[in-house]
Amino acid sequence: MGRRRAQGRKVNGILLLDKPVGITSNGALQSAKRLFRARKAGHTGSLDPLASGLLPICFGEATKMSGYLLDADKHYEGMCKLGARTSTGDAEGEVIATRPVPALDEAQARAVLARFTGEIEQIPPMRSAVKVNGQPLYKLAHQGLEIERKPRRIMVYELALMRLEGDELEIDLR
Repeated sequence: MGRRRAQGRKVNGILLLDKPVGITSNGALQSAKRLFRARKAGHTGSLDPLASGLLPICFGEATKMSGYLLDADKHYEGMCKLGARTSTGDAEGEVIATRPVPALDEAQARAVLARFTGEIEQIPPMRSAVKVNGQPLYKLAHQGLEIERKPRRIMVYELALMRLEGDELEIDLR
């Protein structure tokens, strides 16, 4: 039998994709790969389907750079709703607990956010792309499973308050 010919064409480079809300990072990757009819492609870190933002997609020889980009510093902007806890730890989940939120001023909010800067430990949420025994946590979560996760050391360089309105904060995280 002859050797199977690789599908697609040789495409090399990095596409800076503005991923919209509602699509997974892998879905965006597969769409880009089909669009360019590329033989080889990979992305440089998962963005939650609820998140929009820059998703670098590497093609061909550029996939060798994806590890460096994956380990690079990240920058996020987000909105936090205080006083509500969801079953998934994000906006997709069902609200399972609420508590009243006292009136906060910006100085109080900034002081609390400052406690989450520097080197801290974080337990990855079940709805993350972190792999345990080769399986992404979000796949286990979709099966209704919850497993114990080990805390990971992360570095938060900056966690800035952009806006405070009632029980909602907008933050900028690096």
